[in-house]
Amino acid sequence: METIIIIVFLAGYLAITLEHNLKIDKLIPALAMMAILWAIIALSHMDVFEVNAQLRELEPTHIDEILLHHLGKTAEILVFLLGAMTIVEIIDYFDGFATIKGFIRTKSKRKLLWLFSILAFILSAIIDNLTATIVLITILQKVIKDRETRLWFAGIIIIAANAGGAWSPIGDVTTTMLWIADKVSALQLIEHVLIPSIVCMLVPVFLASRFKAFQGNIDSDIEELEAPKSKYGALMLYLGLGAIVFVPFFKTVTHLPPYVGMMLSLAIVATFAEIYSSSKFSISSVEGEGHDTEGHHSPVHHSLSKIELPSILFFLGILLAVAALESLGMLFHYAESLNEAIPNTDIVVMLFGVGSAVIDNVPLVAASMGMFAQALDDPLWHFIAYSAGTGGSMLIIGSAAGVVAMGMEKIDFFWYLKKISWLALVGFVAGAGVFVLMRDFVLHA
Repeated sequence: METIIIIVFLAGYLAITLEHNLKIDKLIPALAMMAILWAIIALSHMDVFEVNAQLRELEPTHIDEILLHHLGKTAEILVFLLGAMTIVEIIDYFDGFATIKGFIRTKSKRKLLWLFSILAFILSAIIDNLTATIVLITILQKVIKDRETRLWFAGIIIIAANAGGAWSPIGDVTTTMLWIADKVSALQLIEHVLIPSIVCMLVPVFLASRFKAFQGNIDSDIEELEAPKSKYGALMLYLGLGAIVFVPFFKTVTHLPPYVGMMLSLAIVATFAEIYSSSKFSISSVEGEGHDTEGHHSPVHHSLSKIELPSILFFLGILLAVAALESLGMLFHYAESLNEAIPNTDIVVMLFGVGSAVIDNVPLVAASMGMFAQALDDPLWHFIAYSAGTGGSMLIIGSAAGVVAMGMEKIDFFWYLKKISWLALVGFVAGAGVFVLMRDFVLHA
């Protein structure tokens, strides 16, 4: 029966990986795989276990209990993501991200490269790498008219955004998963991964700045960039970003799960959104037809209708599918076999990073959480956060940031492989080297 379980999982995984070829959204095989795996476990009355991290052994349990346990852990991540996505959409409702255009004051391509890279690195650490990439490529399309030049910028933005998301507990789904599962704490994650992530971003940007594509000036007129459509745009941007950054502090002080703090942040941002939008509406008509508020006049309702529910359902499916393998003890035994085959865990984790460029990093990290039983803030978890977060840059389909950039700019897979992948690889290896040196000689000296 375990063979059937593995076949179903691999078939579902393959369908997720080939979603662009099959033209089937990855949430469909993820949900089907999850339901089928748990159905097989239930119908064949297979034994299920809970991993005891302290004793590093498996303890028998009942299917209802273990399924409820995994659903609760998954729901914590999904509710957290729903809150963060809604805050980002509220900022966008007020056109807050247009404020970022005000930082663009130069026509030099090299200066613009550094500016966009730094913005991507910082923004992705707060609003996640996917959203940061969407925001910056939207601005890029208004600033740079030449498509070939824009492709180069987009490629570097992907690397910088993924590097920025790796060191922040709210910057990438995988780091959020590790943080919510109490594998890493916010301060220790930043202390261990920030400098390697900076190196991972700086090395490719420095190398790229010497390329012909980033020489000279751009043609468009910077002064023509329009201001935010709403007068509250800048205020809502800073309020929203501040509210998201507040969440790790809330968790540190209260020791409550992060989704509780995110719901508080959402409530605060939503309150100001309602206040600032009320002046736009009169009893007889709605002023400002620019917003799709048909059927309701609330920016919160509008923002909730815009969030990426397919992504939420995909995470639900893939996390509970991996939980099925974990509950059968398969991941635990696989980890033991892997440790025997490759005693050096650094090599294993770097292979995770390379693997995340080929297949989705979410199930990889979910699997690693079931494979290893190291304690909170063990360097292994910090290295996994770095590798899974930055490794995806090596292929354009290896990260959510890459996939969305591919769609927005119609970037060719092989163009990225030839021009950008080696830069991402050099940055990944350089950052990993810095991480190992810091861990062995600085932080644990």
